[in-house]
Amino acid sequence: MPRASLDKQPRDVAAMFDGVARRYDLANDVLSLGQDRAWRRAVRRAVDARPGERVLDLAAGTGTSSEPLARDGATVVPCDFSLGMLGEGKRHRPDLPFVAGDGLRLPFADAAFDAVTISFGLRNLHDPDAGLSELLRVTRPGGRLVVCEFSRPTWGPFRTVYVEYLMRALPRVARAVSSSPDAYVYLAESIRAWPDQGGLAARIAEAGWAEVAWRDLSAGVVALHHAVRPRPVGAPATA
Repeated sequence: MPRASLDKQPRDVAAMFDGVARRYDLANDVLSLGQDRAWRRAVRRAVDARPGERVLDLAAGTGTSSEPLARDGATVVPCDFSLGMLGEGKRHRPDLPFVAGDGLRLPFADAAFDAVTISFGLRNLHDPDAGLSELLRVTRPGGRLVVCEFSRPTWGPFRTVYVEYLMRALPRVARAVSSSPDAYVYLAESIRAWPDQGGLAARIAEAGWAEVAWRDLSAGVVALHHAVRPRPVGAPATA
């Protein structure tokens, strides 16, 4: 199976995720020691999807992050550029309206969504900053952004143990549970190269988002960033 490199060419990344699609959800559960379920619950609370709202779940994969948002009554659009992931998603979650799309050229109109979210996908975009700008484009003024992504543990000794797990143990465990264990070498490399909490917050703000903040999950292994698309000057606030 192919694996991407840190230059993150879109074709390579899509092919890599096609290769891991069949056992992707199982592998995530095992490799995160079950923490992925808590992270999805945190995303659900942060998005705060309401009945009648339209929510974009970018890099949705098989739809595990989309399903809880739909249960909250919103119209959720799971979007991904891996056809393998979309196929698995449609097989297991046929009620969700999966859409094939590139995060750098989203197939949606301006201001089409009340909220947008991306979990563990921003890091895999060839140009994350362009992806943040594209998410801004499709969000209505006053709409919400939630980014769930790997980050930096805040306690030094634990950070050392965590990096050791990433670079040594994670690929070995992946051989037992993933259909493409080499892809998890890329996972470890890409996490280590990703900015920390403050660094990502600065990039979100530079893309044009306002009220950027974050909170740590699992002692900073993951960070949940949220922001708002600014309203035009003088525009009235809406509920």
